[in-house]
Amino acid sequence: MKKTILLAVILLASSFSILSASDYKNYKRNINVETNQTYVNECASCHMAFQAQFLPKRSWNKMMDTLENHFGVDATLEKVDEDKIRKYLVDNSSDSKFAYGEMAEFANSISRSSTPLAISEVPKFKREHRKISKRLISQKEVKSISNCLACHTDAKEGLYRERNILIPNYGRWDD
Repeated sequence: MKKTILLAVILLASSFSILSASDYKNYKRNINVETNQTYVNECASCHMAFQAQFLPKRSWNKMMDTLENHFGVDATLEKVDEDKIRKYLVDNSSDSKFAYGEMAEFANSISRSSTPLAISEVPKFKREHRKISKRLISQKEVKSISNCLACHTDAKEGLYRERNILIPNYGRWDD
């Protein structure tokens, strides 16, 4: 009888370990990986193609309406490309799809009266990054808080977990 109970406990513990590893592997499922080729070609030529789920429709629409001054740069596009990108961003925005997990927290942190144009203006983003010193952000390997790829090694794949954070000249980040 004792052997049966011990075997059951070992099997149960092994199952949790396997499920935990599986959870890590599938974590990104609540964040889209950018696949719209027009968006990737046009936007990722200057910066990471940020996942559309980070901002609400009103933010993406305002951003697309002001491409002549896109964070100090003229990012004006051909009308057909602008329309494709706008549709993609709006269709995949934080308030267009059922958001859960980390993306729901991002979406819910944005006041309905707010229209952030930068992901770094979102309250959830600010909370997540508040402990990171300006020295680490301003170093040449990072340059800006908006350079997700500098520290989030799997950001292109939609992974933003702490275990994937490697800050240049600092190392692994553990909050």
